[in-house]
Amino acid sequence: MSVINIQEKFNLFSDHWSPKKIGELNGQQILLAKIKGEFVFHKHDNEDELFMVQKGVLEIHLRDTVVTINEGEFYIVPKGVEHKPVAKEEVHILLFEPLSTKHTGDVIADITVAEYESI
Repeated sequence: MSVINIQEKFNLFSDHWSPKKIGELNGQQILLAKIKGEFVFHKHDNEDELFMVQKGVLEIHLRDTVVTINEGEFYIVPKGVEHKPVAKEEVHILLFEPLSTKHTGDVIADITVAEYESI
């Protein structure tokens, strides 16, 4: 295993809403994504989901509130909670989630990614 530079990995891609796998540990995957615009409301019945903002400001819309996550902050969406990430400007995020977690959870959409590319 070698040292991974997160910024160098972000420099390898430009597409939005398509997480890239940069590592695995203990049944978890470490993903990077660039996002802009609105995702879809979805939930993960069996997994919590951690969003860590590396660049920009991310909003997580819940059915009854909006959570704002700034650079250097993270938020954990509890399993079973419907949520919709929204990025008014491009946001770079780091995600930790179980290998079994599906990209759009219980929803199939045009932006659904079946398998994450490793970079």
